[in-house]
Amino acid sequence: MAIKDLANGRGTASDAGGGANVKAHFVFIPLMFQGHLIPAVDTALLLATHGALVSIVVTPSNTGRIRPAVDFARKSGLPVRLVELPLDLAAEGLPDGADDVEKVPSDLWTNYFRALARLREPLERHFHAAGAPYPTCVVADFCHPWAKELAANLAVPRLSFFSMCAFCLLCQHNVERFNAYDGVADDNEPVVVPGLEKRVEVSRAQAPGFFRGTPGFEMFADDVEQALVEADGIVTNSFLEMEPEYVAGYAEARSMKVWTVGPVSLFHQRKATLASRGNTAAIGADECLRWLDGKEPGSVMYVSFGSIAQAEPKQVVELGLGLEASGHPFIWVVKNADQHGEDVTEFLRELEGRVAGRGLLIRGWAPQVLILSHAAVGGFVTHCGWNSTMEAITAGLPVVAWPHFADQFLNAKFAVEVLGIGVDVGVMEPLMYRMDQKEIVVGRDVVEKAVRSVLDGGDEGEERRRRARALAAKAKAAVEEGGSSHGNLLDLIKSFEVDAGCFAST
Repeated sequence: MAIKDLANGRGTASDAGGGANVKAHFVFIPLMFQGHLIPAVDTALLLATHGALVSIVVTPSNTGRIRPAVDFARKSGLPVRLVELPLDLAAEGLPDGADDVEKVPSDLWTNYFRALARLREPLERHFHAAGAPYPTCVVADFCHPWAKELAANLAVPRLSFFSMCAFCLLCQHNVERFNAYDGVADDNEPVVVPGLEKRVEVSRAQAPGFFRGTPGFEMFADDVEQALVEADGIVTNSFLEMEPEYVAGYAEARSMKVWTVGPVSLFHQRKATLASRGNTAAIGADECLRWLDGKEPGSVMYVSFGSIAQAEPKQVVELGLGLEASGHPFIWVVKNADQHGEDVTEFLRELEGRVAGRGLLIRGWAPQVLILSHAAVGGFVTHCGWNSTMEAITAGLPVVAWPHFADQFLNAKFAVEVLGIGVDVGVMEPLMYRMDQKEIVVGRDVVEKAVRSVLDGGDEGEERRRRARALAAKAKAAVEEGGSSHGNLLDLIKSFEVDAGCFAST
């Protein structure tokens, strides 16, 4: 099959890995952060499962993170392409290796986002070149405002992709459009989010608006908002049955369609791809499963703060002691354990000795979805990044909410106050990317109490677990035939396909 001249483009889809009846071609441009990259790729693969051609734009250091899942999809006959483009690091004063976000110096983040914007011209050249299938829709992470110009130059529609829930999006939008913080001098003073039926309080520190209040990003924040205003629709990793009023509210506020297509992690029904999402795991899937197989159902607490959030040395010790005191089995993903200093390293060694057989410490990346889906796991201590929150929801697990920065505070409120599936540890302001050096430490007693509340908790704990299980059933139904997310995926393809007359057989 060859794609004829579509909106000034031409080419073939012969390298797409299948898809003889493809009528829509979505170009996914993720933000190259794990929390954005993984759900964008999952969404692309879901669209390919339903017959769309997808091209996923990736930079070199991230190719290895998504290639196992993409290769698996291609071998299954799905029409998936990778478009790898290098970042021009030198042009923006970035050091070698800064394509990997973990190697971007903290004072050069604005440079990194400018480097990402330089992908526009090579992408245009790629899709105008002979042999490249021409897109029918660009799906760009909302952090790529430059994609507005890309889509305009390609003469195709553009959708904004969010790896967040509609509740978070609506809260952020409403505090900004209704000027909720006007006259509020203290960044930590709570205000009521306007325009919601349910009373929800946030502070400017917790929900400033996307990129608002971040030094150097003032103009970028305006560009992000303008790109959202001019988008042709929004795609989110959520599902309608979980938050119908917030999906409808955000669609009305933005005056555009919102396609909820999640939980997108459910694309990975096989253990091979569950274990291969994201970075290479620091523990083998089989070893992890063997450890879990030896534990009672619902007895293990999983602890992870995602790919970015890092605990200070004192917090590592308090967390470890709280987990130990809880008396429950646990799996703890310790990020950058070798950077905490010798005292913490020694503490972790001693802790492992004391909890041998009951506690498993993973130093590095973990096969999270695989772990959460195991029957032995009964709860999740999480930073409340939306990927992790959604993965807990999909697994039917209650959470201990421990937000660190950005949308995590709103996700925590959603889990605890709206869905009723979590308890929080009382963190009220960001732990990362602060201008000051204020120390915020959650004590061991708080950790112990929160773990016991989720895994034990009497009638209240059981009701929390019941709600989590019921929500998981809705999540699974959403992606099955007849479900809302399944229907939205089909509607997406239909909305951005081309007429059959634009295609020719080869």
